[in-house]
Amino acid sequence: MPQPKVFSLIDKAIHDYNMLPDGARLLIGASGGKDSTLLVEYFAARLRRFSSAAPFSVTPLYVQSDFAPPFNAELKTLFTAWGTPLEQINVDVLARVKSGKKMNCWWCSTQRRGALLNYALEHGYTHLVLGHHLDDILETLLMNMLEKATLSTMPPVLQYDNYPLKVIRPLCYLPVSAIQAYAEEQGWQRVVCTCSYQDNSGRKAARRRLSLLTGDDDAVKMRLFRSLQHVQSQYLP
Repeated sequence: MPQPKVFSLIDKAIHDYNMLPDGARLLIGASGGKDSTLLVEYFAARLRRFSSAAPFSVTPLYVQSDFAPPFNAELKTLFTAWGTPLEQINVDVLARVKSGKKMNCWWCSTQRRGALLNYALEHGYTHLVLGHHLDDILETLLMNMLEKATLSTMPPVLQYDNYPLKVIRPLCYLPVSAIQAYAEEQGWQRVVCTCSYQDNSGRKAARRRLSLLTGDDDAVKMRLFRSLQHVQSQYLP
């Protein structure tokens, strides 16, 4: 049986960016959402291809905050059935908010990302795997251009300067529409953040702008992504 198209696009990203060297120890940031769940299923399926010892290992990790609901029990059981049981750590995000500062999505994301990074370093992982997809990368590009006046975004591979750890984003070729369709086919429960501290208006505005710019055409989004690989600096200020 041929593998799903979403798997093939992940294969291509991993090949193009050399994301999976032999001996890699992967820590997947598992949120319970469709993006990280797809990553766990993909790498679990890839592990099953090996009849003997696989040349890499995979661990999904959930960062439980002090106000988020527990990880979905059915999904946790599914991870175990795939051969990639979920691990969990607890982080008191609210307790870390500095006096006079407001809790928001950026702060929560930063604290959970930091917890993933620290866990990866403390336990000897070589790669931190994040579920950012094509739309996330392009939205970040627009946010940085329009709000920070910088031409930058989330790269498919990022090697930290001060840590022996790489961040990889194997969903970089996948538009959100393809992931949503696949998640619906699999019957995965939709997970949406409903906390009372939401303040991600910048991300929502970038999403609207990306939709207007591309007409929600996935091929156009991919061409926009490809333009970042073909920068002609002589024609820039």
